Amino acid sequence: MNHYETVFILNPVLSEDQIKETVKKYEDFLVSKGAKMVSKEDWGLKKLAYPIQNKKSGFYHLFEYTVAGEAIEPLEVEFRRDERFMRYLTVKLDKHAISWAERRREKMRVKAKAKA
Repeated sequence: MNHYETVFILNPVLSEDQIKETVKKYEDFLVSKGAKMVSKEDWGLKKLAYPIQNKKSGFYHLFEYTVAGEAIEPLEVEFRRDERFMRYLTVKLDKHAISWAERRREKMRVKAKAKA
């Protein structure tokens, strides 16, 4: 089982329900391929560095998961077929990236507790 991180940008014209539905669909897709979700993050609507498909912003999401490598190709094929996705990037994490991601998640938890 390898550790992966996928960041994707969804079209900004989607409604909140459509975004939740899309994220849930691809989370279920990964789980059906044997993935174990480590973390999901919704980064919200962000301005893009350059226009993509004549859009200047997009909804960013991050999935962190462990799965056998043969699940990545079908996931990316589905991303390419779905017009709701503007961009995506999947990265295999090494031990240093995994420890950095854990520290980042812990820092976010501390900030969330401080706000509450």
